[in-house]
Amino acid sequence: MRVRVEVWSDVVCPWCYIGKRRLEQALERFEHAGEVEVVWRGFQLDPQFPQGVRRPVPEMLAEKMNASPGQVRQMQARVTQIAAQEGLAYDLEHSIMVNTIDAHRLLHLAGEHGLAGQAHERLMRAQLIERQIVDDPETLVRLGVEIGLPEEETRRVVESNAHREDVENDFREARALGITGVPFFVLNRAYGVSGAQPVEVFASALRTAYDNAAAPAR
Repeated sequence: MRVRVEVWSDVVCPWCYIGKRRLEQALERFEHAGEVEVVWRGFQLDPQFPQGVRRPVPEMLAEKMNASPGQVRQMQARVTQIAAQEGLAYDLEHSIMVNTIDAHRLLHLAGEHGLAGQAHERLMRAQLIERQIVDDPETLVRLGVEIGLPEEETRRVVESNAHREDVENDFREARALGITGVPFFVLNRAYGVSGAQPVEVFASALRTAYDNAAAPAR
C-alpha cells in the first residue's frame, strides 16, 4: 500500500460518521484507491464518562456546555442537517451517551478479522441513527455477529477485558500525535486532516500523500 490513512474516531461522535462518509467519497473518486489502506483507531470523546452510566445525549451536552435545552436542540439540528447531506438520518435527540471502551474493544476484535471498517459503520449507525445502547453486552455481541464476527469469540471478548491494552495504545498514540479531538485522519504519518472536512480536502490530502510516496528518494 502506498497510502496509509489512520482514522481516530469514537462511535458516539456525530462528526466522525460524517467524516467517514466524506473520506469514502474521496476514495471513490481517487484513481489509486486500490493502493490506500484505511486503519481505524480508537478515541474517546469523554474518557471520564463512567462505565455503566447511560444518559440522554441532550441532557449530557447541556450540562457539559452549560447550555440551555434550546441551544442544544439548535446545535443538534444543525449537525443532523449536515449529516442528512451525506445520507445519514441522525436521531441525536434520542441518543444515549455511554462509555465506549467496550465498543472500542469490539472494534479491535473486528480488526483482527478484517472487519474494522464494517464494525465502525455498524456501531456508528446503531448509536447515531438507531438509538441503540452501545455499551450493552448483548447489543455489542449482536452487532458483531451481524457484520460477520464469530458469536462465541465475540461474546468472550465483550464479556472479558480482552483488547483493552490495544485500545489504550490507540489513546496513547493519539496523545503522542497531539490529537485532542476527532475525527482525525493521519496519512502516512506525514499529513493530518482534522475534522469532517469537505470531500475535496480529503481528495487533495490523498493525492499529496500518494505523490510524495511515489516520488523517488533523494
